[in-house]
Amino acid sequence: MMISTRGRYALRVMIDLAEHNTDSYIPMKEVAKRQEISLKYLERILPVLVKNGLVEGIHGKGGGYKLSRSPEKCTVGEILRLTEGDLAPVACLGCEAEPCRKSSTCKTISMWSEFYRITNRYFDGITITDLVNGNQKSEV
Repeated sequence: MMISTRGRYALRVMIDLAEHNTDSYIPMKEVAKRQEISLKYLERILPVLVKNGLVEGIHGKGGGYKLSRSPEKCTVGEILRLTEGDLAPVACLGCEAEPCRKSSTCKTISMWSEFYRITNRYFDGITITDLVNGNQKSEV
């Protein structure tokens, strides 16, 4: 599994919004400048975060974006699943996977299932607040 630029940038945006949270809207060009991410790229990431209730935004003068809920309630797992899709390490475990005809005899499915469980548990255990404070978990 490799997390794409989209997932990594979404996390950076969420962290930036949390670090600069004053209850007012933050212009995306400020976030783009601070994070050294192109505004065009952020314009593709933000609608996903808005649509799923992590961020709210308004257009026009005085507009921008802010977190829709407290950063303690935003997990890395949720953000990565929104931006990356399923975090399944193999196709047969994905959310929309067809049942595998070999699953009953597969010698590796339990290994992949455990890896998937550990990955989700790990990322679901880290919040944006943890990242802001540098408190990443080191064990599952």
